[in-house]
Amino acid sequence: MTPPLAERLRPTTLDELSGQQHLTGQGSILRTALERGVIPSMILWGPPGVGKTTIANIIAHTLKVPFYTLSAISSGVKDVRDIIEKASTQERVILFIDEIHRFNKGQQDALLGAVEKGIITLIGATTENPSFEVNSALLSRCQVYVLKALEYDDLVQLLNHAILEDEYLRIASVTIKEYEAFIQLSGGDARKLLNLLELVVQNLPSDANGIITNELVISIAQHKIALYDKQGEQHYDIISAFIKSMRGSDPNAAVYWLARMIEGGEDVKFIARRMLIFSSEDIGNANPNALLLANATFDAVSKIGYPESRIILSQCAVYLATSVKSNASYMAIGDALGLVKQFGDLPVPLHIRNAPTNLMKNLNYGKNYQYDHSSDLNFSGQEFLPNEIQNQKIYEPGKNTREEEIRKFLKERWKEKYNY
Repeated sequence: MTPPLAERLRPTTLDELSGQQHLTGQGSILRTALERGVIPSMILWGPPGVGKTTIANIIAHTLKVPFYTLSAISSGVKDVRDIIEKASTQERVILFIDEIHRFNKGQQDALLGAVEKGIITLIGATTENPSFEVNSALLSRCQVYVLKALEYDDLVQLLNHAILEDEYLRIASVTIKEYEAFIQLSGGDARKLLNLLELVVQNLPSDANGIITNELVISIAQHKIALYDKQGEQHYDIISAFIKSMRGSDPNAAVYWLARMIEGGEDVKFIARRMLIFSSEDIGNANPNALLLANATFDAVSKIGYPESRIILSQCAVYLATSVKSNASYMAIGDALGLVKQFGDLPVPLHIRNAPTNLMKNLNYGKNYQYDHSSDLNFSGQEFLPNEIQNQKIYEPGKNTREEEIRKFLKERWKEKYNY
C-alpha cells in the first residue's frame, strides 16, 4: 500500500524541513545541539502540521539511536513503563510522545525518573500550551521549543517541491495555477496541505488538462474532506462559530456547535478553556458569576472527561450564551497596554511609592500619601496615574445593570476627574 504524500515526502534532514529556521537554521539552538550530538529532553509546542513529529524523526535518524513512539491518545502507563524497561538495557533511547498534553498526571509522572536519570531522552509534541498541560516536575526537566506556523511562501514552496520530487505526482504531470485555496483549506498545516494536493490530483477531471485552479480545489475538497477535523481548519472555524454564537446570545447555535466538537472528539479541556476566556472577555463584570461557573466547568471536565463532560459543557455554554454581555474589561486592558506602548515606563508618582527604608523616605517616597480608609466613603480622591497620563479614562463600564451600578459608584467619586 502506498503511504500518503505527506509521509512519502517527510524530510530526513533539517535542511529539508520547511520553516522553523529559528530552531533549525544554521547556528540555531536545535541544530547546534544536534551537531554536537547532545540532545536534551524537550517539548515541541506549535500548531498542527508544522514539523513536530518530523523534527523528532530527524533527530533520531541523525543520531542513529533507538526511537520509540507513543500516542498519548491510545497509550497508558504500562506502555510507558515497557519502553523504559527496554531503554534501561540500551545505551541511548529517544521516546517520542505525540499529543503529550493528553497524558494525565499519573502518566506524566511515570516518565519523571527515566528522564531525570537519562534512561530516555523524551521528545513530546503538543498543540497546547505546555505551561498548562504538562506538569511542572516534568516540564522542569525539558527544554520547550516553540514552532511557528508556516508562512505563505513556505507552503507554496512545499507544493512545488511535491510536484517536482514525488514520483506519483510527476507521472500525473500537473501544474498549480493558483495556490490560495490550498493554503486556506489546509489552515497552514503542511501535512493536510500535502494530503489535500494528493486528493486533488487523484480526483482531477480529465478536461482540466492537469491545471489546478482554486475553483477545482474547493470543488474537490467539498466532496471529499471530513466535516470536522480537530487538527485542521474546521477546528478553528467551529470554535469560532461556537464563541460567536455565545457572544450573540444564541444558546441553540452554541449547543449545536458544541455538539459538533464533541462528536468530532475535540479535547474537552480545549472547549472548557475557551469558555473560561469567553466568560471574562465577553461577559466580565456584567455577570461576575460567569467566570466562576466557567472555572468550575474547567475543573469538573478535567476530572471527568467524556462522555459525561458533555452535560457540564452544555450547561455552561447555555449559561454563557444567555448571560448579559460586556467587553468593558477586555477593552480596558487593551487601551492600557496601548498607553504603556505609547508612553513607555512612566515613573510611579512619589506619593504612592513604597518606602521601606529611611533613604527612600528622605527621597519623599510615600510623602503625602492619603490612606483612603481614613477618608469619608473610604475615598481620598488622590492621583494614582503618572503625570503624563493624568485624567486618562481607561475603563468605560458597559450598559448593563451590574456595570451601571459600577458607573454610578465611579461617577459619585470621580465626577470632577473622569467623565463617568
